[in-house]
Amino acid sequence: MAHFAKVNNGIVTKVIVAEQSFIDNYIDNEPGIWVQTSYNTRGGVHYEPNSDTQSDDQSKALRGNYGGPGYIYDEELDIFYTQKPFASWNLNTSTALWEAPITYPSVVDDGLGLANRVWFYIIQWDEIAYRIDNTKGWIATKKNVDRTAHSDTNTYSWNGSSWESL
Repeated sequence: MAHFAKVNNGIVTKVIVAEQSFIDNYIDNEPGIWVQTSYNTRGGVHYEPNSDTQSDDQSKALRGNYGGPGYIYDEELDIFYTQKPFASWNLNTSTALWEAPITYPSVVDDGLGLANRVWFYIIQWDEIAYRIDNTKGWIATKKNVDRTAHSDTNTYSWNGSSWESL
């Protein structure tokens, strides 16, 4: 059994699980085409079922991402990808993922290591900040590991090497 995405005008409208022979013989009165998609492919990489472990056989990676409802199917590139999240982001056609014009911050927490970590940054993209100054775009607030509010309520902006308070 495999997953097949129904694509109409480049947009996935539904996904079914079926044998290839069913798709080949299916009389479909709805507009669009059926395109096989891999439930275990994300970012151009195939993973073992229900895990984050990469498969040994990467030839199983199919069309960039699993083509879920609402995804775009680019017939020329033969990949599925999500809607563009921000105007400034670009599609990496090797991974079929959108990439920000500024590298994701390298500092994401207090630096004490996972076992001792007290707080971490909630990081998000700020398109307006990027439009004002194209060297900025990532902003963050601090959150305690136990998900309670951190005493530091400032918002921070990534400058390429560290966080600066706004």
